[in-house]
Amino acid sequence: MPADQSTLLDRPFGRDEITVVRHEVSARLDAGPLGERLHGFVLAINEVITNAVLHAGGQGRIVLSVTGAAVCCTVTDSGPGIPEQYRRPPEVPEAFEVGGRGIWLAHQLCDEVTMATGPIGTTIELCVRLPGRETTSGLLNEGAAAG
Repeated sequence: MPADQSTLLDRPFGRDEITVVRHEVSARLDAGPLGERLHGFVLAINEVITNAVLHAGGQGRIVLSVTGAAVCCTVTDSGPGIPEQYRRPPEVPEAFEVGGRGIWLAHQLCDEVTMATGPIGTTIELCVRLPGRETTSGLLNEGAAAG
């Protein structure tokens, strides 16, 4: 863990805890600096933990952390891995298509989505840059640069 990183939440979750985890994430970030991006970030996290429950054995682990530049959430599971067609940034789902919106939403609502997946599990990290903070490249994020 980088020296400037602080863990806000680190816990396992199961099928019956999706709502509880979503509320815990919201509570930990509510007074934080995400502002108008808070609800979108929480929605993206909810989609990823729901996918872990529905498609990867019903349980996983969530770690929510903040650095000087971003808030990140890492969700891990021990499922069979994500099929190839869902590994790349998805196209806009068709209006009547069943499923396929979780990963797409995460890409729309987060600044960075990274994924490592295989037959022993999946790790997805979602990050949202903090307004006015420098990124690891040393450049201000788009929101700050535009303002």
